[in-house]
Amino acid sequence: MGEIINIQGKKPKDSRGVLKNQITFVVGGCRSGKSSFALDQANMTARENKYFIATSVPTDSEMEKRVEKHQQERGENWHTIEEPVRIHEKINQCSQKAGVILVDCLTLWVSNLLFHSNDQAQFDKAVKDLEISLNKCECPVFLVSNEVGTGIVPENKLARQFRDLAGFVNQRVAKIADRVIMTVAGIDIQIKPGP
Repeated sequence: MGEIINIQGKKPKDSRGVLKNQITFVVGGCRSGKSSFALDQANMTARENKYFIATSVPTDSEMEKRVEKHQQERGENWHTIEEPVRIHEKINQCSQKAGVILVDCLTLWVSNLLFHSNDQAQFDKAVKDLEISLNKCECPVFLVSNEVGTGIVPENKLARQFRDLAGFVNQRVAKIADRVIMTVAGIDIQIKPGP
């Protein structure tokens, strides 16, 4: 499905043995350590040309402080791109020049998509566009998302719709990812590929 395959049937690796277009999906509950884990892994993957695609849209001072804290944690050697909806375009734009791309997070991306349109066809197209950009990407990509399937069933229609769409996106990204990591209480557990 759009993978770059060499003669041996495997994705090509760079001089350090890292898959050139490896997709790593990091999923976990709130405050589980998923963003920290993804950032640490991305920093180990590339020393320069690191691109952070932020889907957050701060709407109050508390959220602005969170964003500032995350920017300080990343440091100055990251290029931050704020894009709440069209993340596939930013992945496409950065792909050839980036050493690594980190997208944080897909859960907020789903929320932003719902805010802009409640049309299922547009949502499906956005997910497909993301899949295409990931499959074409020429550098390692890390994507972060919340696990939404372990809580109670929400009480209202919009919250249930959000949960269902977020779960749908998680499944689609996990399917095309080379690695899937779940974080629980600050501990990372690799669930794809399995042992």
